[in-house]
Amino acid sequence: MNSTGFRWRPRRPRRLVAEASALLIAAVVAFPLYWMALSAVRPAGEIESAEARPWTLAPTLDSFRRVLGQQEFGRYFLNSLVVACAVVIASALIAFLAATAVTRFRFRFRTTLLIMFLIAQMVPVEALTIPLFFLMRDAGQLNTLGALILPHIAFSLPFAIWMLRGFVKAVPESLEEAAQLDGASRSRFLWQILFPLVLPGLVATSVFSFISTWNDFLFAKSFIISDTSRSTLPMALLVYFKPEEPDWGGVMAASTVMTIPVLVFFVLVQRRLVSGLGGAVKE
Repeated sequence: MNSTGFRWRPRRPRRLVAEASALLIAAVVAFPLYWMALSAVRPAGEIESAEARPWTLAPTLDSFRRVLGQQEFGRYFLNSLVVACAVVIASALIAFLAATAVTRFRFRFRTTLLIMFLIAQMVPVEALTIPLFFLMRDAGQLNTLGALILPHIAFSLPFAIWMLRGFVKAVPESLEEAAQLDGASRSRFLWQILFPLVLPGLVATSVFSFISTWNDFLFAKSFIISDTSRSTLPMALLVYFKPEEPDWGGVMAASTVMTIPVLVFFVLVQRRLVSGLGGAVKE
């Protein structure tokens, strides 16, 4: 006990091990991001050097100037933002309504529908790319942003519905009955009471939808064939992959710029994301 009356207690060995393990895992996860940002500010000579060092004594922004000075880069960024926001908003609203329906209502083939959601998660995206290509071609959606938005909504919904189902189920039915006794309609209960309660789950599913859509390369490469003005940011990386002499500085700078919106999105929703991943609403 010190002069202020505070008794110092040593930390338990298990807690120290847990904290050290968490720091180690965080360092391993963050190291690729650090190396990407470091390579983006390295001079060309250091990037091509055979001696890799985890620092640079001559940082430069030349790679970022080349990337941001590219004529179509702003358009690619805007296309990615439009597609990601459209997928997040649409999938969140549809998943919320669908999760409410399969949880609150009893109807025929309800269990079969839930099983189909699980089966849809098991099908690899690569196996459906060619059928989706012909579907988009017949619908006249090739070389449009709709060809990127619709498939991502479809692939985001099964996971989102299955996850939100637990949040909706955790909200007691007595709360809905009390709202009805107070004169609230079903739609008012849905949007003013139930929606705020399952919002953490919506945020958690939206994060996964945003990341998968933002980083998508397969659909962008398959469905945007001739109209490069509809390309997204992952396609912009191909500009710096030259067969004879790849511009690794440009690749890393463009990748860093691509990562910034994801980090900003995480910062904005981190509190609700933690509560959404931590569990459903308790009665």
